[in-house]
Amino acid sequence: MMSSQNIKDLVIFVADKNMEFAVKGILSRFQSISIRPLSFDIYVNPKRDPGCLNISHTILRPYINFYHYALVFFDREGSGKEELGAQALAQQVEDLLARNGWPDRSAVIVIDPELENWVWTDSPHVDVALGWANSKVDLRSWMTQQGFLEKGKIKPNRPKEALTAALKIARKPRSSVIYQQIAQRVNLQRCSDPAFLKMKKILRIWFALEKSN
Repeated sequence: MMSSQNIKDLVIFVADKNMEFAVKGILSRFQSISIRPLSFDIYVNPKRDPGCLNISHTILRPYINFYHYALVFFDREGSGKEELGAQALAQQVEDLLARNGWPDRSAVIVIDPELENWVWTDSPHVDVALGWANSKVDLRSWMTQQGFLEKGKIKPNRPKEALTAALKIARKPRSSVIYQQIAQRVNLQRCSDPAFLKMKKILRIWFALEKSN
């Protein structure tokens, strides 16, 4: 039996490498989301979003005695059950996790519609990461002209398509590192995405900063 000192804080199950790098970038800035430093491992599901939806409870069952908490991340778009909505999908997986050894110590973050929704903020760091820092055309103006972004809004309606198109114009190869760079540099306090806010809330409950005497 493992000593409690050898049990890590958190096991994280994600749908793809982009999500892995984004979560790594966020957790590297633990102070920015008001939590303590964590010991954690991230595993990528080879079956991507549908796998996270349908078999997270099975894959995470062997880890019950090795981690205090578990988090699952996947996109609503591409899950195969988009009609249920992000909250319903998250609840479905959370119920399965609770019945398979993770009651009161697991949570599911379903990003609606997809991870790229976290990329799009009004931070200049996004322009740099996407290769638009020195462009003669403003990135958001271009997105509006191309129909990706409605005037007055920060996030495009089709975030993944907008990202792919922006990278193509900038002639910048798509890479998971882009997601990590953005996560490490943008202001995490300004993100209002419901899934991101749920993640922060859960992490603060589980891993609150220790109060100084």
